[in-house]
Amino acid sequence: MNNDKKATDPYKDIIDLPRHISKTRGKMSLRDRSAQFSPFAAVTGHDHAIKETSRLTDKRIELDENAKNFLNEKLRIIQETIDDCQEIEVVYFHEDDKKSGGKYLPVIASVKKIDLYDSSLIMMNGEIIPIEDILEINGPIFQVLEDFNP
Repeated sequence: MNNDKKATDPYKDIIDLPRHISKTRGKMSLRDRSAQFSPFAAVTGHDHAIKETSRLTDKRIELDENAKNFLNEKLRIIQETIDDCQEIEVVYFHEDDKKSGGKYLPVIASVKKIDLYDSSLIMMNGEIIPIEDILEINGPIFQVLEDFNP
């Protein structure tokens, strides 16, 4: 049976030849050889686009008048005590650069200045927070205010 297979095998004349070794090219490294079999991404950037699409963003929360007045009162307290350099936590909305929405970020730092012209808080760490993006402000300096707010 083995002889019949050899007789009909179209490669019988080359099957027992030694492996060819090139005289002009060096042996391929195992790393380069294995790279031939690595996955191929036919559409460049497709994985990134899918991850970007699935990334979630938050919608901006619109504050009611009571919440805005409460924030304004806290800003007044910050202005009055700005020389004390007390740390506060500001949670503000940061708009996403690539899609609609964004995320709420907390910052814990002292306020350096309230810029009324640009309507922003300038923090000691250099961060500038637009007042219209602020969701909440917390800290020990507001304890008196918190006691009176129902």
